[in-house]
Amino acid sequence: MATTLFILNDGPYGSERAYNALRLAGALVGRADQAVRVFLLGDAVGCARAGQKVPEGYYNLQLMLGKVARQVKWASAAPAWTAAACRMRT
Repeated sequence: MATTLFILNDGPYGSERAYNALRLAGALVGRADQAVRVFLLGDAVGCARAGQKVPEGYYNLQLMLGKVARQVKWASAAPAWTAAACRMRT
């Protein structure tokens, strides 16, 4: 079984990197021959923040991440940065 690790570092909005990574992770997670892991680093922890104000024309990355997280073996965020990023975004 192949394992794919996605390390997201960009914030949820402003570029499409996090969106594309979660889209690919969502496609791979449904395959029997794949193990998918997601690690949120730096600004990417904002993807997991509940109650996001999604800019017009963007997908809600918190919902996308939730769908992937329910199916992966584990999903995590860098703990020290998670609290700091959530405080900065409020």
